[in-house]
Amino acid sequence: MLASPASRVVSGPAARSPVIVSYLEMRDARALRPKFSSDPRFQIRECTVPQWRFNRFLYEAVGAEWQWNDKRVWSDEQWREYVESPQLRTFAATYDGSPAGYYELCRTAEPDEVEVMYFGLLPAFIGRGWGGVLLTRALEAAWEMRPSRVWLHTCTLDHPMAIRNYLARGLTLYKVE
Repeated sequence: MLASPASRVVSGPAARSPVIVSYLEMRDARALRPKFSSDPRFQIRECTVPQWRFNRFLYEAVGAEWQWNDKRVWSDEQWREYVESPQLRTFAATYDGSPAGYYELCRTAEPDEVEVMYFGLLPAFIGRGWGGVLLTRALEAAWEMRPSRVWLHTCTLDHPMAIRNYLARGLTLYKVE
């Protein structure tokens, strides 16, 4: 759901429509309006051992429907360098042990900011209400890094409910392109 707008490659019918990119931020952890799940089969854990092939799998599995194409042309070495960056943290969601979604957090060039780089659910898990749960955990984990700001961007190619989820969790819109 969060590919870089400058590098997102669009083809097919979506290429005929202008893509609108929305930037959202949270400047205070107390603004978070969490959503929780009581289903113990849905779990979210940090992937503490960097495995670029796993990140690539998640990127492709989550992003296929949303035209995440910017990293599809990356070499193995580019993936390795990206995933092994000390600024990147990856978290995977599972349901009964099956991959269900993920998010990546990156401390940006501004040392006191964290960007939610990529975020989303695999197709089989969309529509179960877990997007809000996953985003809650992403924002909590981002704030655990003690930034002054957490931010992300989305666009009109992403799931139609994405921006609604972001706003419902307490993020605020600060720019639209």
